Amino acid sequence: MARYDALLVVSFGGPEKPEDVMPFLENVVRGRGVPRERLLEVEKHYQGLGGVSPINRQCRDLIAALRPEVDLPIYWGNRNWHPFLADTLGKMASDGVTRAAAFITAAYSSYSSCRQYLDDIARARAEVPGAPEIVRLRRYYDHPGFIAAMTDHTREALDRLPEEHRDGARLVFTAHSIPTSMAASAGPSGGAYEAQLRTAAGLVAGDRPWDLVWQSRSGPPQVPWLEPDVCDHLRALGAAGTQAVVLVPIGFVSDHMEVVYDLDTEAAGVARELGMHLSRAATAGTHPRFVSMVRELIEEPEPLPCTPTCCPAPRRPAGGRPQA
Repeated sequence: MARYDALLVVSFGGPEKPEDVMPFLENVVRGRGVPRERLLEVEKHYQGLGGVSPINRQCRDLIAALRPEVDLPIYWGNRNWHPFLADTLGKMASDGVTRAAAFITAAYSSYSSCRQYLDDIARARAEVPGAPEIVRLRRYYDHPGFIAAMTDHTREALDRLPEEHRDGARLVFTAHSIPTSMAASAGPSGGAYEAQLRTAAGLVAGDRPWDLVWQSRSGPPQVPWLEPDVCDHLRALGAAGTQAVVLVPIGFVSDHMEVVYDLDTEAAGVARELGMHLSRAATAGTHPRFVSMVRELIEEPEPLPCTPTCCPAPRRPAGGRPQA
């Protein structure tokens, strides 16, 4: 760890009280032309859960779990809500940090899960005189620590099903849908987002049959996004006679709004309508192997930086729904 003098945990951010919700959403979609009625719709999801996203609490829990593992000062900065990246980098500069490793709470290659984080880090550094150099740790979708955490949580979810339905339960892995154009350009040569998710799902599933589906679509209907949607897929499985499903949110590392609403509320409601037994696996969270993975990433050789053409920014039509 001598190459770095701090660890920076970089996350999306989320509101922590009801009055934060609309300012947070406005910040997420600034410049994207999202209609007000869409923001009001998403605000209801947050307010229905007390006006608080779980993501900030989970970042605090992860940092607490990391402190015994990582022999470095740990800082935390968000892209879209307090603590903002620029504020955190200012604190790091005043503390004398010159070179920090960045652990981003997104495991896969795409514009929204990789390039956008790098762009926001660069923008924040430009705002802070004397900002430290930030080295992004590598993507970890196939790291044994992440896979072990998700495998354990999937097994626990299977064990919560009625015993007579465990052997025949279908594993359904979910990830955030993105526009098909963004998926096609993900990574250095395209297609990396879906390919990496399929790799991770296959490693977790082992010999069990599984599907990869999508959730949390936020774009206008005329723009194609990755399909099928998780709720549509549950209906198709029900029509085919499937009686039990384990949902595995392989595309997320913490239980934030798109997990607790889109899966625990919407998808769970569909399963009840179908009379289907449904169990949802936990995200990696603070699983000990996931926590130790962060230390192992810091100890690895420094990753090569992304090329300028990797995961390019998409052309954004108006009308999307904010994420997380």
